[in-house]
Amino acid sequence: MRSLKWTMAMFLLAGSGIAFSQERSEPSAGFAIAPQYDTTHVYVSPAEVDVFVKSFLGTFGGTSSKQVIATVTPTPSSTTSQLLQTPVGTVSLFGFTTPIPANFGDERNGYLITDMNSAVAAARQAGADVVVATFRDPIGLDAIVQWPGGVKMQLYWHFTSPSYAPFRHIPENRVYISGDRADAFVRSFLAFSHGQVVSDDAQAPGIEIGRPEAAYRRIRIESNFGKMQVLVTDGHLPYPYGRENTGYEVDDLEATLKKAQSLGVGILVAPFVSEERKSAIVQFPGGYVAEIHSTAH
Repeated sequence: MRSLKWTMAMFLLAGSGIAFSQERSEPSAGFAIAPQYDTTHVYVSPAEVDVFVKSFLGTFGGTSSKQVIATVTPTPSSTTSQLLQTPVGTVSLFGFTTPIPANFGDERNGYLITDMNSAVAAARQAGADVVVATFRDPIGLDAIVQWPGGVKMQLYWHFTSPSYAPFRHIPENRVYISGDRADAFVRSFLAFSHGQVVSDDAQAPGIEIGRPEAAYRRIRIESNFGKMQVLVTDGHLPYPYGRENTGYEVDDLEATLKKAQSLGVGILVAPFVSEERKSAIVQFPGGYVAEIHSTAH
């Protein structure tokens, strides 16, 4: 974990005009490092930051970095910022005390990459739009890209490489996309991530999107960035489906939900079984919606 002193020191360096070189070479597997270096971005009001932290860490275990106040956008803004690390997923938590600049809050997650300039160029070549060009934050470089179909993600590069323990269970990036753009999205993301499609089911059970009477297309992708589930739908989604952007795998769903409820987490979709997994959808204090699942026995 970085100390507040370290974070502020890097902030001062970032604003000093000192040039930082990037001498890391692109690995053969692409720009990814490992899934534990990728985060879900969660925005809550400043008044709800502490209660969210308590409920999220209480549900999944783990620790938080020290909260700092920082500008994490290329234009003037201010937010609380901290990293919540659990055995099943990591959250970059923001509590903006100023209005949130455009394109921030829309990015669903962040991927730590090995080389910013080359990664941005590769994303463009793969078909992504760079909607926020590379900029400095207190601890590194960032950019926001948009994939075919409108999916926005942030790319990170840190001045000092972090070292995090592997996840117990790798979380699932859940992408809802239209049938018009699904194939283009998959082609583009695979070209960038150097990942592979592990399954493509054109008749996945509709109960997984709240429509048990129907079927839908479900594509599962794995790469060094982690897991991704692409849910291809017509957009006719009952609430809260489509609001969750991350799925967390746990050992025991019922025990996890019981713990979550004791911490003020609401159950939006009660546990159900579909094929190999048992799933539920919950809402944490502050409004963050997430899917939680375990292997169905």
